[in-house]
Amino acid sequence: MDRTCIIVSPYFPPSALAGVHRARHLANNLPGAGWTPIVVSVNERFYEEPADFELAKLVDPSVELVRVDALDQAYARPFGLGDIGLRGYRSIRRAMTDLMRSRRIDAVLITGAPFYPMLLSGWIKRTFSVPVVLDFQDPWHSDWGETLPFLSKGGVSHALSKLMEPRAITGASHVTTVSQEQARKLVARYDALGPQDVTAIPIGSDPADFEALRRGAAPITSAIDESRWNLTYPGTIWPMVLPTLKAFLQGLAAWRERYPDAAANVKVNFIGTTAQPNNPSEYRVMPLAERAGIADLINEIPQRLPYVDALYALSRSDAGLMLGSEEAHYTASKLSLFLMSQRPYLSLFHERSDAHRSLVKAGGGIALGFTKADDLLSRQDELVEALERLRSQGDTIPRARLESYAEYTGANVARQYADVFEKLMAQR
Repeated sequence: MDRTCIIVSPYFPPSALAGVHRARHLANNLPGAGWTPIVVSVNERFYEEPADFELAKLVDPSVELVRVDALDQAYARPFGLGDIGLRGYRSIRRAMTDLMRSRRIDAVLITGAPFYPMLLSGWIKRTFSVPVVLDFQDPWHSDWGETLPFLSKGGVSHALSKLMEPRAITGASHVTTVSQEQARKLVARYDALGPQDVTAIPIGSDPADFEALRRGAAPITSAIDESRWNLTYPGTIWPMVLPTLKAFLQGLAAWRERYPDAAANVKVNFIGTTAQPNNPSEYRVMPLAERAGIADLINEIPQRLPYVDALYALSRSDAGLMLGSEEAHYTASKLSLFLMSQRPYLSLFHERSDAHRSLVKAGGGIALGFTKADDLLSRQDELVEALERLRSQGDTIPRARLESYAEYTGANVARQYADVFEKLMAQR
């Protein structure tokens, strides 16, 4: 018998934010695992970012989608209510009430960020006796937040997270994260959580996205110069990745010094470095590249591109680039996209991270592990050799094994969530 679950995701396509893909993959694939999803999301007219309607076309049209209103950002932001999870909180709760009273609902999944809707977990369990799973795509209470000045915007947000996260988790039936390290930290932080209460499930990707690209989903923007040899990094450059980025750029400078003729035909593309669709001028890589004397090798597009555009750029590049932070819990959400693209890659991740272990196991590229980014500075020759091998012999690197990314497919991620839901129902 098919069961029904609600997925609460304030952002959902046509939102172009990275967090929408968890809910999108589950909405498309849970029916194959015996669960009918109902997605509760804020109406796109309340989003502050431009809509990505090509991405919306990748959502199965049969998915039931409940759109709710939110406070208009123009009126809410002056009062510190910019977060859409806050602006849409009351409407999300009303929609949940209507659905739970009128339909048979067997489980609820709330995915974040935004995190504030997770505070509904205890109310849902108490009022409707339905299990609630909280999905932390990123840490709400983070180590990085501890380093921020208390009176800064980030510091205040972190202080709130320390108050709110325990309340949300106390009300939950189960917790999911995107990495084993993140799961371990939550278990260590909360006495109420045991290893059996937290499951690490990757974000995943869907091979159907590449099939849609092959069917002719046309990119809106040409992000790369296909006459060059292209190494492409699609994604955000955030503070914690800067040490790794600087080490990479120094390695790139050393490579160019050793191979100046080859460098004349190379472009390293950084696409969507701010993660903000409306921010075309905040360069995060170029100033560092200028200091390293290699600005002419870099093509940086600060604004987030539509998903299909970024996918196209990766699929048309000669190789991909993945950079991680010095935190072992970090897992690149696009890891599975790189593997499915079948493009060779260079990755720089913490050696204990799930991402590094997965890439070493998968093959298909050159995976360099480190504990501190400074390690890479002392291994510059290794980085230079990796770059040159990727450029001159990339076509000879065996492609990622198909079975290596089976666990990352949307269908497998949906099966893992279905298993979590079934176990919770059996415990009722």
